[in-house]
Amino acid sequence: MSLAEAELNIGGTSFKGVYIAILFSLATSLGGGVWMASSLYSRLEAVEAVSVPDIVPLEEKIILIEQELTANSVSQLQGKLAELGTNLLVIKEQQASLLLIKAQVTDLEKQIEGMKATVTKSEVIADSLSSFSDKYQVLTREINDIWDGLDELSANPLR
Repeated sequence: MSLAEAELNIGGTSFKGVYIAILFSLATSLGGGVWMASSLYSRLEAVEAVSVPDIVPLEEKIILIEQELTANSVSQLQGKLAELGTNLLVIKEQQASLLLIKAQVTDLEKQIEGMKATVTKSEVIADSLSSFSDKYQVLTREINDIWDGLDELSANPLR
């Protein structure tokens, strides 16, 4: 059975299938329109239910903030930023010179360690020379005593 052959009898009136399809599509379109209007109306009611707060305190706060910005002289910030930039450049240069000084101090520390080793060697040599000097004095005294004895013997051979 096709749509063209279908027929509906209501109250003695017969409706063909094509007319039924057209009537059904008009009815669903009308129902969709009513549903959309109802949904839109409920959204509008929800928006109207939201209360808008009083904005007078906000306006007062904005005015106070504007006054504080004017009082703080935001225009002077550019000069302060330029001064900070200059200070940062000076700090960078000083840091570079400090790094050079640190390298020089490291070199000097190495040289000092070398000098400490030399001083230690010198102290060992000085100690050995002191010991040698004591031995030399003992030998010199013994040699002098021997010469004195020889002189005494040569001056008085029979004594």
